[in-house]
Amino acid sequence: MVKEIGVQLYSLREMAKDDFPGVLKFAAEVGYKAVEPAGFFGYTPKEVKKMVDDLGLKIYTSHTPWACRGPVSEVIDTAGELGLDKVACGFGPDDFKDLDSIKRTADIVNATIADLKKAGLTLFQHNHSWEFEKIDGRLKYDIYAEMVPEVKFQIDAFWSSNFGANDPAEMVKKFADRMVSLHIKDGSFEQDQAKWRIVDGYPDRDLKLRPLGTGQMDIPAIIAATPESVNCAIVELDYCVIEMKEALRQSYAYMTSNGLAVGNK
Repeated sequence: MVKEIGVQLYSLREMAKDDFPGVLKFAAEVGYKAVEPAGFFGYTPKEVKKMVDDLGLKIYTSHTPWACRGPVSEVIDTAGELGLDKVACGFGPDDFKDLDSIKRTADIVNATIADLKKAGLTLFQHNHSWEFEKIDGRLKYDIYAEMVPEVKFQIDAFWSSNFGANDPAEMVKKFADRMVSLHIKDGSFEQDQAKWRIVDGYPDRDLKLRPLGTGQMDIPAIIAATPESVNCAIVELDYCVIEMKEALRQSYAYMTSNGLAVGNK
């Protein structure tokens, strides 16, 4: 099924610091159907929702609020103001470094799920590369998924490749029955060995990413592997080798012109 196309606003975070309304307007002008916030840049959730609605955009998922880090009540309230029925979580490298760490992470997630269910909210998790490393021949995420049977997944296909160690389309297939969302990046699997760091509460690392369709990712295979229940493919370029707005324009054009996603233009 052809997906709607969205953009993760983390891609435009530097511009959003100075002009968040302008970033939303840019996404709409390019033709993206949806935006996925990662911070509100001084605006309230209600103000963000109104700006998004006024531009004819949608919010299917958001990285704000971010569950498992603060009071669940704030997560529930923010989700309600954005009109969401599911909320995101994610963890750093140390939370998946060994079996004991994975178990502790699973305990946190299971407890959070119990609280969110009372408010009618589903928890989904965004991955990076470390969840797709192996312990004793098994993917860490496979082990973790068994410990958290009710969590859903937002699979970031590029990260799931673990820089070429895995086939990202196969990773999407592996977790398809629990997927609620898809992130797509593109670029080379040969990356500088920059260290992970935490920036504004998010794991971050310099990446030499490229506009979709110009790197090593087999994006048609990834889209084909994505279940029909996932209705939006979300473009996220943490960093890029070209200017970010142009990269997002090119990514939109690649996805829509190749029949992989549908936008507003």
